[in-house]
Formats: sequence, C-alpha cells, structure tokens
Amino acid sequence: MKLLIIEDDQAFGQTLSRRFIQQGFECSLVTQAQDALGRCDEFKPSHILLDMKLASANGLHLIKPMREALPSVKMVLLTGYASIATAVEAMRLGADDYLAKPADTQMISKALLGTSDNNTSKDIVVDTMSPERVEWEHIHQVLGTNDGNVSATARQLGMHRRTLQRKLQKKPVAR
Repeated sequence: MKLLIIEDDQAFGQTLSRRFIQQGFECSLVTQAQDALGRCDEFKPSHILLDMKLASANGLHLIKPMREALPSVKMVLLTGYASIATAVEAMRLGADDYLAKPADTQMISKALLGTSDNNTSKDIVVDTMSPERVEWEHIHQVLGTNDGNVSATARQLGMHRRTLQRKLQKKPVAR
C-alpha cells in the first residue's frame, strides 16, 4: 500500500507519515500543491490523504485531476475548515471521504482503508460549526492571504474596515 500525503504543514505531514509507515504503508509527503500531480505520476499511490488548505492553494482543485490520473486511488480530504458545502463539493469532485481536523490516526486509517465503521452514509457525522465561527475562521483565512492587511481584507470581504477591526478584536466563538 502506497500513501501520498499532501499537507502543507511539514511537521504534521511527517508525523502522519511516521504513523502510517508503522501501519504498513509506504509513504511520500508533498508540501506544495504544485508538486502534487507530478508526485502522483511518479509514486503511483494506492491511497491519497489530501489537505484542503495548502498555503494559498485549495486542495479541492487537485481532486479531479488526481482522480483522472489514478481512477482507483482511495482519496480522503482532510480539513480544518469543515463545512457541509465543502464536503459535498469534495465528494462531487471524486474524493472518497472527508474528515475534519482534528482527526486521529485511527479515524484517518478507517477512512483510507474503507473499513465498515466509516464507509456507510448513515454513519457519517459532520461536525458543523456555528455561523459565527465559520465567519471568524473565514475572516482570518482571508486576512492571512492578504498578509495581515486589514484594508485589503475589508475590501475583499465587502465590509467597512472599522467593522472588520471590531470583528478581529473578538475572541473566536465556540464551534
């Protein structure tokens, strides 16, 4: 079994790699979205663990080309920005499963191997966030892509700069 881990957090990716090597996988780690397709062609994985947020890239855009290149691969999308909309989109594009971070090794392993605990639709539980939490995380994600520039972020989000500053001063709301 060959596992391709596409994760921009190198430390987390290496931890996952070590854990799955212990479970009998041959692992390869890619930290850049632009390197993922080339590594798929070289490594020919049987399983792919794909992070949705890859620096400034979106892992969702990799699902379809990887599925076309490797039709029988077992592909699991892992994300810290879970929502029903992205779960539906990931499945529509060709992912086999969708997991929200934090996910432990056992949960990821079940998704990758398609064990009975995780492959029936009635067992799927989506941990949804409150609308306020989704807004807070989205604001911080956009702020990060704008390198902390509040004015550019406010323009991109279509809100007044002072409104954005007030929202940024608040603590994150509970999930």
